[in-house]
Amino acid sequence: MTTEPEISDPLGDWRIYRGDGLPHDRVRRLPPPPPWRRFSPEETAEGRGRREQRAISYRPDESVVDKVNAAVLLRRPLLVTGKPGSGKSTLAYNVAYELGLGSVLYWSITSNTTLETGLYHYDAIGRLHETSLRGVDRRTDAAEPPDIGRYIRLGPLGTALLPGDRPRVLLIDELDKSNIDLPNDLLNVFEEGRFTIPELQRLPEEQARIEVMTEDGGPRVPIQHGEVRCANFPIVIITSNGEREFPPAFLRRCVRLAIEPPGRERLAEIIEAHLGADARAASEGLIDEFLARRTDGALATDQLLNAVYLATSGSRPPETKLSEILDTVLRPIEMHGAG
Repeated sequence: MTTEPEISDPLGDWRIYRGDGLPHDRVRRLPPPPPWRRFSPEETAEGRGRREQRAISYRPDESVVDKVNAAVLLRRPLLVTGKPGSGKSTLAYNVAYELGLGSVLYWSITSNTTLETGLYHYDAIGRLHETSLRGVDRRTDAAEPPDIGRYIRLGPLGTALLPGDRPRVLLIDELDKSNIDLPNDLLNVFEEGRFTIPELQRLPEEQARIEVMTEDGGPRVPIQHGEVRCANFPIVIITSNGEREFPPAFLRRCVRLAIEPPGRERLAEIIEAHLGADARAASEGLIDEFLARRTDGALATDQLLNAVYLATSGSRPPETKLSEILDTVLRPIEMHGAG
């Protein structure tokens, strides 16, 4: 039986990985992660707490609050633009938490996203495979098809449009990454607050009511005659990094909000919300440096939070290393004026 070599451990050495090729168990000494990087494999209070922390710690300015209220009152989507890391997505979680509207329905957009992927998915191949395994009904000389509702799952947009006594919050993230048709395809759904599922509309009258699955994994919900029609229009928050323009017809149906980078006082409030009053008091110099660097390039607020955590946590690097590490953490995402 072999034993691991004893590793010298200088007092206050903050490093977990040492790079000397000698195995050790220093990973067991990892301090608790920052509040915004705590995960749980199950739906526990800890897992919910991380999402709640993200929502609670968001600090919108007055203009953001006004635009959100306008969109909610008008039952119109809120189109939010701003630099990466400015809190566009977090706004949706903050709204859902404050209004007690449950979990946010999240729809991440790529160049391959279509309207149908947001509305529903029908697993026709899976249903056909199960039909073949069931065998043939001797009375009809045909295979009995399984419950079609088990093979239809509403997407985030489709789930948001389900009728309910209160609206759901739907986050459509980075719509500017979509193909050119998706914004226009959304218009009719936004205007009518309804959509149909052709696979269910083709069923005979005795199967007019079918229970289907939802995006958030809740109980199956009934769909009548293949139509979903909302009772309360969802609170739709659409984010964009401003990488392209949207059609005028789409913009006309949205309340538009441009999020500006937070100023000194707002940054201090965000730090306190995440890390406490002591961290806020100790981070004045870092806020100054962050604001100075932001004039030369785009910096996200979470970069400042990372820097404050490194500088104020119990496992902080030594002073001789701290400046170099913070320089890496506060490196601009993009330089102003860069082509």
